[in-house]
Amino acid sequence: MKIIVPMAGRGSRLRPHSLTVPKPLIPVAGQPIVHRLVKDIAKVLKQPIEEIAFVLGDPAWFGDDVVSKLEDLAKSLGAKASIYRQDKPLGTGHAIMCAKPSLTGPAVIAYADTLIRAEFDLDPTADSVIWTKQVENPEAYGVVKLNDNAEIVELVEKPETFVSDQAVIGIYYFKDVAVLKGKLQEILDENIMNGGEYQINDGIKRMMADGKVFKTGTVDEWMDCGNKAITIETNQRMLGFLKADGEEQLIADSVQLENSNIIEPCFIGENVVLKNTTVGPFVSVGNGTVIENSTIENSLIQTNSEIKNAKLNNAMIGNNVKYNGEFTSISIGDYSVLE
Repeated sequence: MKIIVPMAGRGSRLRPHSLTVPKPLIPVAGQPIVHRLVKDIAKVLKQPIEEIAFVLGDPAWFGDDVVSKLEDLAKSLGAKASIYRQDKPLGTGHAIMCAKPSLTGPAVIAYADTLIRAEFDLDPTADSVIWTKQVENPEAYGVVKLNDNAEIVELVEKPETFVSDQAVIGIYYFKDVAVLKGKLQEILDENIMNGGEYQINDGIKRMMADGKVFKTGTVDEWMDCGNKAITIETNQRMLGFLKADGEEQLIADSVQLENSNIIEPCFIGENVVLKNTTVGPFVSVGNGTVIENSTIENSLIQTNSEIKNAKLNNAMIGNNVKYNGEFTSISIGDYSVLE
């Protein structure tokens, strides 16, 4: 089994956090989004992963440090890492085809801006499985239309009238991804674009027209990481799940507490110092951060930052930040927000 992960976008809706750290590498509950996604997919598949192919964008944003972390992720799952580049943002279908040498055999394709919780078996009778989540407002999503045999017969984008309540979440399984590769090559050769981009859906529709069987794999939880507000919400939900699972150590042994309290669930990284501070619930704090005289809840703080005299809720703070809630002088760059 292979996993193909297009992650070329920088994530404009997550500025300023995605200006220096690509959005898929922003940590949620202590681990980068793409790391959690790939690990959760591997857990659902319940079979060895031989290769993970990452499609990255501009090396100025996805440099050697990013590549090294992704190689370590693949190695941790016993897989080979393959690195490809998408030099122009020409859509989902184009991104997948940038990994053309890896598009053989059974594979999962997953876009790295979402997290899941799922437990199901892939249908062995299906040529492809599109992972979906039941939603209350299907008119806001791309959804699948099913026939009487529970087979997907159509993909409908933001339907004005009810088609189904199963929304497409951006994760796909192909029994032989080379079939999709062939259809996407046709799309590229014929220059078929939607919204100025080559789309995976056009390749899927051609597979359906050839009689390929598509089924759904329904996830229990689907958590987006598209902007600051929903990333914080995702961090909150993920911390709750991880605390209930009890499989990960969420508070490092090296945390230093001085007259401070942690209200779980929280993720507190290595060598974090808390002085006269209450943290939690639903807070993630990255390695090496120092927090003094503060109260922080439902927030996400990255590594090596210094927070003093702060009362924060629904906050997202990046790496190497110095923040003092009693500031009288301030210097703020592009895309920064104080509310």
